Amino acid sequence: MKDASSRQGLKEDLVRAVMERESGFRPCAVSSKGAQGLMQLMPATSAELGVRNPFDPKENVHAGARLLKQLLERYKGNLELALSAYNAGTGRVDREGAVPDIPETRDYLRNILGKLSY
Repeated sequence: MKDASSRQGLKEDLVRAVMERESGFRPCAVSSKGAQGLMQLMPATSAELGVRNPFDPKENVHAGARLLKQLLERYKGNLELALSAYNAGTGRVDREGAVPDIPETRDYLRNILGKLSY
């Protein structure tokens, strides 16, 4: 996690908080929607990021950190929008131009932001 965070210029506590919320630190986690691994990457996202084994902790965390970095760049450093897109998808965030009014996404944000030291 430290290496993945460092490579992407992300704070380690951000990656840790996303990982905890997404999978509860379970590398073999699979969501009801099909997201896989520690960072709960959807199969299409894993393919886009070149992930060969989404259940390999190192590969999954590195890909998840890359995705977070891409989202932060897309939303010009706006952490709330980036995290919302990680949870609800970029399409929903782009359509609304804001954090979507989805209870799960709002809870996701509160949970993760509450764990960060910045």
